Amino acid sequence: MQKKENEVRNIFFKIRMNNTELEQLKNLRKQTTERSTSNYVRKVILQKPVIVKYRNQSADEFLKEMVQLKKELNAVGNNFNQTVHKLHTLDKIPEFRTWIQFYNGLHKSVVSKVEEINLKINQLYEQWLQK
Repeated sequence: MQKKENEVRNIFFKIRMNNTELEQLKNLRKQTTERSTSNYVRKVILQKPVIVKYRNQSADEFLKEMVQLKKELNAVGNNFNQTVHKLHTLDKIPEFRTWIQFYNGLHKSVVSKVEEINLKINQLYEQWLQK
């Protein structure tokens, strides 16, 4: 598929910048959806619209908290799975009762973490509704 003659860019335009200006240009381009600096500069010079990325700070904070809670839940889940595996091997041994008590502690921990997640989700939901 060949480009039309007016789409071919065969003219080279050179501009001089210092390191600070170049870094500033790169940072401005990174804040947009443009993948190349050439496209970004071309659009700015020709006064065409440039789509700027928008970051929702409260969503970012929410995601960070959710990732941390997910890690904690994964750790609890791993302990729970190890306990269940151990219970299956100890079902005929008197130590079975201590493992049931351990299981109850893990169950409380899982319920506590799930409640914490629900509380955080509700708090962030209320913050978003107020905006």
